[in-house]
Amino acid sequence: MSSSRSKVRTTVLGAPIDAIDWLRCLDRIVAWASRRESRYVCMCNVHSVVTARQDPKFRWVVSRADLAAPDGAPVAWRLRRMGFRGQQRINGPDLMWRCCVRAAGAGLSVFLYGGNAHTLARLRARLARELPELTVAGCHAPPFRPLTAEEDEEIVRMIDRSGARIVFVALGCPKQEAWMAAHRCRIRAVMIGVGAAFNYHAGVVARAPDWMRSAGLEWLHRLLSEPRRLWRRYLVTNTLFCAYLLGDILRGGGGRARSER
Repeated sequence: MSSSRSKVRTTVLGAPIDAIDWLRCLDRIVAWASRRESRYVCMCNVHSVVTARQDPKFRWVVSRADLAAPDGAPVAWRLRRMGFRGQQRINGPDLMWRCCVRAAGAGLSVFLYGGNAHTLARLRARLARELPELTVAGCHAPPFRPLTAEEDEEIVRMIDRSGARIVFVALGCPKQEAWMAAHRCRIRAVMIGVGAAFNYHAGVVARAPDWMRSAGLEWLHRLLSEPRRLWRRYLVTNTLFCAYLLGDILRGGGGRARSER
């Protein structure tokens, strides 16, 4: 990607996506975190793109994000075909780990929000072992039900009192994106929706090998690992993505880019 293009927002099948490389993505997050700005970052894979196309409310949430990164390999491939040569896949698990490395070096603390108590305990242990300089300011596994207003306010106070500059949010799509949008300007930190990253880094779920990730087959590995839970999601969303993409190509469609906000 050209160095003159630090970030350009375009659309992939109607979903807002930012064309950005790894270095600028990390630099931007660290800069926001250093200033303790309230921002949120969405990781946009095939599921996110299809959901944004079908659900105007979710599309609005993604459009309001300070950064909407191309997570899924097909999303990055589509950006390349649209003229963003060399567009990299900025995926949630790798972004989380690289942010932790950068945060450790910059003295920025992080907060872990999502998952369950077992996963969080394993994740904190691994972070302490492999990144001892990193300060994990706190963690919280919310209940699997809507929070009351009082519970939500207490969580906001908990995160703000912790002093965390980056909050990793692992609630799954589209719940984590909606949560981040609702807490923008309420939580003084950079919130990043990282999906299954907690499970991967905690060693609860095995991640796809490098060759499958490079080939854009990480979804297949996840499907084979959890077929009962994920078969419907991947069957429906992948089929719809391909259908929408074919229609877009036949119409000669491309994204409309706009300059960085």
